[in-house]
Amino acid sequence: MRKRRPKKRIIAPDPRFNDTMVTQFVNNLMLSGKKNVAFTAFYNAMDIVAEKTSENPHEIWQKALTNATPSVEVRSKRIGGATFQIPTEIPARRRTSIGMKWLIRFSRERSGKGIAEKLANEIIAASKGEGASVKRKEDTHRMAEANRAFAHFR
Repeated sequence: MRKRRPKKRIIAPDPRFNDTMVTQFVNNLMLSGKKNVAFTAFYNAMDIVAEKTSENPHEIWQKALTNATPSVEVRSKRIGGATFQIPTEIPARRRTSIGMKWLIRFSRERSGKGIAEKLANEIIAASKGEGASVKRKEDTHRMAEANRAFAHFR
């Protein structure tokens, strides 16, 4: 390795839930450096989740994130002129960030009014094991399972 790895930045916990994961989620949600807008959208989504489910929104969000987080993925590797899809384990940090990015991406693609409502609906769906982000995780796992024969190339 030529260059050294960048230092892991310390993320401050968010004001409402006192959780660093929430801040990381909001950082992924943020567009063009507008962190306050992202926090407002996230907290509004949490309020909508609390309203619709009458449960702790933070726990529902954590469950949704767990359900949308993949544990294996396929990586392309060329071996002797052929390209194989090789299933590999995902490191913990990358795992959570992929889960977050999928939740955000698929909530943006949802129909509805405003990001808070879309995000709330995706979080509720993902916590129940439904929704596009959970479907993406299952597809990824299915791909890895289908290509398990090539795992020895790792």
